[in-house]
Amino acid sequence: MTPEEVFLKLVRGIGDRELAALPELYAERTDVRHPMNPYGDHPLLSRDALREHFGGTGARVTEVIRFQPENIRIHRTADPEVIVAEFDYVGTVIATGEPFSASNVIVLRVRDGQIVESRDYIDHVAMTRARGLTEQLITALREPAGAPAAS
Repeated sequence: MTPEEVFLKLVRGIGDRELAALPELYAERTDVRHPMNPYGDHPLLSRDALREHFGGTGARVTEVIRFQPENIRIHRTADPEVIVAEFDYVGTVIATGEPFSASNVIVLRVRDGQIVESRDYIDHVAMTRARGLTEQLITALREPAGAPAAS
């Protein structure tokens, strides 16, 4: 698969809640980071770590919000393995029916049809608000730097 095809399979799989299949899009050794995560960037460096991530964090997200990727724009780079993708997750809060949107940018490196590196810049505040976790985020932000925080 091309980087574009892998990216589309990833974001559509997230939107369609096909979380169990997503780790197979990643190489056994990978490097996935969320540099803008207000709880801290906790690198995911293996397919097993991604399996745990999608089974934990991913499942908790899909329990409270439904969304699909929209406004997808994929930019090729001089490196044929790397794309930059801009998109929005657009959906609703399940409990209230309230709409939400969260902007995203992903820089993705795909080699031999698998993700070997990803930098995911997600609007974590919009996702936190949609999940009803604003107070938890505020509490975490008040913690001293270096203190353990919930995710």
